[in-house]
Amino acid sequence: MSGEFNESNYSSKMEKSIQSLKKDISTLRTGRANTSMLDTIKVDVYGQLMPIDQLATISTPEARLISIQVWDKANINIIESSIQKSELGINPQIDGQIIRLRIPDLTEDRRKELIKVLKSMGEKGKIAVRNIRREANEELKKKLKEKIISEDQNKNFEKNIQKLTDSNIEIIDKVLTNKEKEISQI
Repeated sequence: MSGEFNESNYSSKMEKSIQSLKKDISTLRTGRANTSMLDTIKVDVYGQLMPIDQLATISTPEARLISIQVWDKANINIIESSIQKSELGINPQIDGQIIRLRIPDLTEDRRKELIKVLKSMGEKGKIAVRNIRREANEELKKKLKEKIISEDQNKNFEKNIQKLTDSNIEIIDKVLTNKEKEISQI
């Protein structure tokens, strides 16, 4: 009878929440060049908003440099203005069909600001995991009420869901700690 409740569904939902958080965190600017910093920037070309990586080849030839090889010359100025309008705080340099982004050292104020943003992202990730736990517990209550599962099975499933929640929140805390160290490095 225990096959009626599927814990692995909730486990995979929690994993997806963590993957989403990691992707969001990777867009935060640290002192190093990282191509994922440009993931959130959309460019208005060909009548639609497109990510830069669909309009150019992005690489990091040096630790503090992002190089954007634009495929269509007509898009260079549009990409440049989108980067300038973004929250990156980087001024692009155009050289033919290549846009170069020099990543400056982070100031102490900017580091503190980034850590606040990071903690806010982390809290959203934890809330997502807790919401998945709540969803699982609601499903358990419903199944218990409909007598699909017994009281003992319900308690076991609740315990397992709580362990899953705790371990995923630990993972989020580790991810946040590592990124905070990366941001704090000079």
